[in-house]
Amino acid sequence: MSIRVQQAEASALLRELRRDVDKNVSNHEQHAKALERLKVLGRDARNVSEIYDRAGIDTLGHYAFNELPNPVYQEALRCLANALLLLPQTRESAIELDLDKRATQKLQTSSSDDEFLLARILFLLTYAPTMNLEPLILEQDMAKSIVRLLSRHADNLPKKHDIATTLDQSSSMALQETLKLLFNVSSAKPEHVAKFNPAVRPLLLMLEGLQVPDPPLQPPLSLVLNALANLEISDGSIDEKEELRPAVERLTKILDQAVQRYSSTELESLGVPLVTILRKVNEMASGDLREEMKSKFLPDDEERDQPLGKSSTLASRLLRLTTSPGSLHLTEAISGLQFELSDKDANDYVKNVGYGYAAGYLMSHKIPIPESAQGAGDKVASGGIPTNPITGQRLDKEPPIEVPKMSQEEKEREAERLFVLFERLKATGVVDVKNPVEVARDEGRFEELSDSDAD
Repeated sequence: MSIRVQQAEASALLRELRRDVDKNVSNHEQHAKALERLKVLGRDARNVSEIYDRAGIDTLGHYAFNELPNPVYQEALRCLANALLLLPQTRESAIELDLDKRATQKLQTSSSDDEFLLARILFLLTYAPTMNLEPLILEQDMAKSIVRLLSRHADNLPKKHDIATTLDQSSSMALQETLKLLFNVSSAKPEHVAKFNPAVRPLLLMLEGLQVPDPPLQPPLSLVLNALANLEISDGSIDEKEELRPAVERLTKILDQAVQRYSSTELESLGVPLVTILRKVNEMASGDLREEMKSKFLPDDEERDQPLGKSSTLASRLLRLTTSPGSLHLTEAISGLQFELSDKDANDYVKNVGYGYAAGYLMSHKIPIPESAQGAGDKVASGGIPTNPITGQRLDKEPPIEVPKMSQEEKEREAERLFVLFERLKATGVVDVKNPVEVARDEGRFEELSDSDAD
């Protein structure tokens, strides 16, 4: 069938539907069939681009949001969802006709079957420049509706902590649209995020109950993480033992798998929400839980036989990711987590990760460089073992430095080069150092050599 024929058919169907609206004709079976056919034709934007103007959207809105039998209004909702997806210009018409408000009202009592369509319609409308979320949140109880839907999904998951499950396709699709809606609304209106905070508990239950896919950061799990990262986890109603501690275990498992399966470029977008949640948990965690988190995300003393970041532990892999070129958001998130786990103390932070990894974060946040980073050998790990403040490696495990044999002339040139380098470093004002060549001269350890001195 040619495009022109399909366009004519779609136009005829919409005219008939409009005529029955104007004449108040109630032929539900015929309307359901007409809308079902229009839905099929509407999957190709070319068939409906001319007829889905303001009047066309108004017709679909009549069948979608009035008290009509399920087959009628659900087919109309599908037609609307297709239109909003394929023809962005229809979003403005839908908002002018208050379909955003009507969809939010219907979401309040939506069944599982309606959730997917209503949440998708609202999600697509959030991209319209004229979309005003304020009345939907404050007057239409959008937050309560979303929390209710998420709680329903969470209640259908297994209650035992050692069992995870995958959702059936229809439930998964509905959940994903609701999660995307929650993310967009909470991103656009952070000043109203408190109204969405009751969603934290069902999201934590999903985090624990959903199967971790392979690779792990895929929907719906990735969408749960995105939504959770936007909310405030410091709600006093969240129980640390029953909800936060299992969440940390789950997040650690997901993060461990993610840093092994994804490149730093992929993690720049996929991994940041996960680390953001851990930072929020750390802010409200008890001392015991924070110690557990430190043991997971900061290098321990056993890793100091070699420079930090060289081992295969999760903490070392996270350190290496902070040096990935172009991964600015990921670096900020990981370094921020490790700094906060170091009690936001620059000395402890350098002690935990080494100045080589800490320097960028400290300087970008205008945090003074601690004195412990300015002299090798005076930094000790928690076990009291002297370590290199730059690399974090134990001094007694550092390989001996092989100094090449040099002539006296080569030694003098090298000393002059080092003198210039240290003077340049001092001039930056970043680190207050004393030039070792200057120190040696001041202490009388330099002596003039005669031209006859041997090499």
